[in-house]
Amino acid sequence: MKRNYDDPAYTRFRLDVLKRDRFTCKMPGCKNKNNLNVHHIKKWSNASSLRYDKSNGITLCAYCHKSITGKESHYEKLFREIIDG
Repeated sequence: MKRNYDDPAYTRFRLDVLKRDRFTCKMPGCKNKNNLNVHHIKKWSNASSLRYDKSNGITLCAYCHKSITGKESHYEKLFREIIDG
C-alpha cells in the first residue's frame, strides 16, 4: 500500500507524534525544532498494523532522519526506549 500523505488518519498520526514529542527532534544530542519529520520506528512497508499507531512514530529533524536512512533497524531499540521513557 502506497502512503497517502493527505489521508486524515496519517495526518492525525503525524500530529499526535509531533505533539507527544513537543515538536522537537528526539535523536539523542539533537534538540532541533525545525524541518521535522515523523519517522516510523517499524517500517511502514513491514508493519501495516502499526502505520497509524503513535507508539510507532518518533519525531526527527530532516538531518537526523536522513542520517538513519538505510540503517533504520539499528535504531529501533533506541527509539523504542526513548518513546517508552
